[in-house]
Amino acid sequence: MEAKIGKNKKVRGDLYEAADFLRVISDKCRLHILHLLKKQEMCVCEIWQGLNSQQNLTSHHLKVLKDFGLISSRKEGLKVFYKLNHKLLKKYQKVLSKFI
Repeated sequence: MEAKIGKNKKVRGDLYEAADFLRVISDKCRLHILHLLKKQEMCVCEIWQGLNSQQNLTSHHLKVLKDFGLISSRKEGLKVFYKLNHKLLKKYQKVLSKFI
C-alpha cells in the first residue's frame, strides 16, 4: 500500500490531512467539546462546566480546536461563545471515508 500512496500525491495529501485531523480530535477532552457543541453554540463557561475540568485546560483545548478550524468563536460582552465549523467537519468526514 505504501508504494501506491507514495505515487499518488492526492492520496498522500488526503492521508496527511486525515492524520492531522485524527491527531487533533484524539484527545478525549477535545472530542467531548465537539460533542457538546454538536447540539448548540456554547459559552466557554458552559463548556468548562460540561467537561468538569479546569478552566485553563479547557481553554487550551478550545485553542487547539479553533487553531485547526474545527470551531469558531464570537465575543458577546465579556463572554466568548463557540460553535462547530460544520463545513470543515464534513470535509474531514469525506477525507476519512477514502481510507475507512
